[in-house]
Formats: sequence, C-alpha cells, structure tokens
Amino acid sequence: MPEETRERITNATYRALCDHGYAALTMQDIADECDCSKSLLHYHFDTKEDLLVELLAHLLERFEARVSGADPGDPRDQLVDLVDVFLFGDERDREEHRAFHTALLELRAQAPHNEAFRAQLAENDARVHATVAGVIERGIDDGTFRNADATRTAAHLLAAVQGARIRWVTLGDDTAPRTVREALVADVVDGWLAA
Repeated sequence: MPEETRERITNATYRALCDHGYAALTMQDIADECDCSKSLLHYHFDTKEDLLVELLAHLLERFEARVSGADPGDPRDQLVDLVDVFLFGDERDREEHRAFHTALLELRAQAPHNEAFRAQLAENDARVHATVAGVIERGIDDGTFRNADATRTAAHLLAAVQGARIRWVTLGDDTAPRTVREALVADVVDGWLAA
C-alpha cells in the first residue's frame, strides 16, 4: 500500500479509536474519519483487528522516528524527555492523550485473548524498553549515570509509567502522572542512577 494511504488510514484509525474506544469502534467509524469507503479499508485490511495491529505498528514507528531524529544530547535530559512523552504525550492535548491511553488500555485488555494484539504489543513494549535501556547505557558509558543494570532500570521506569497511566485513565487520578514523573526524576534519574 502506498505510504500516503497507510498514513491516512492509520491516522483516521487513531482518531476514531480515541473517539469511540475499542469496544464501540467499527470499520464504518474509521471510514467516516478517513473520509473514504469501507471497501477501501477492507481492500487493505481484512478485519478491524488487522487495522488496529497496523495502527500499533505505525505508532511504534512514529515513536522510534521521533527518538532517532532527536539530538541525543545529554542522556539524563533525554531520559527525562522520554518520561515526559510517556506520561504527558507529544504534541497532543491532555484529553486526546487520555483518550488514546484509554483506548490503548482496552487493546491491552484484549491481548490475553487475541494473539495478533499480544504479538504487536509485545513487539512495541520490547522496542520501547530497548530504547530506554539504550539511553541509560549511553549515560553509563559517558559517566552521566552510575554503573547500573540498564535493562532492570528501564523495566522499573516503564512499570512506574504504566502504573501512572492506568491510575489516570481508570481511576481519574489526575495527579498520578505528575507524581510519578517527580518521583522518577528525583529518585531514579537524579537519585540512585546519578553518577
């Protein structure tokens, strides 16, 4: 499929997923958002599941392009920037960010019963984890961070981020992202990880 078509369809899928949530989302909702026919969607994707898996892969590509395109600069600042993106979004308004993470949580809830979702989410998680661990390793190598297990530290950091997002979207705890961000920066990045 041409990249322009893929971009148009995945962007429409993202918007429709945020607006409708996973359970209520239909191919017609996506077609309406895309301003195209359902037959065009079905030409490229057999099912809604296939389209959502493609969306997850596309979001991973966008994240990786953002990270690889940025000046790596100071590992400490890059790690804090990643925490901020994970918790607060990147060029999105707060309500859109909440809607997206609500929908993403719905997709994650399907993963134990849906191999395609599980496989793509596992791929996304592994690559995000590798990105965070890579920043930590770079900080260890250049003396910004003490010699620590980058893999475990990345897992700890990402688990805290996930917990904050889950509290935010399921319990309406608007303080969770800010509280976790402050704790991660003070206790992990500038605390026991600092050289």
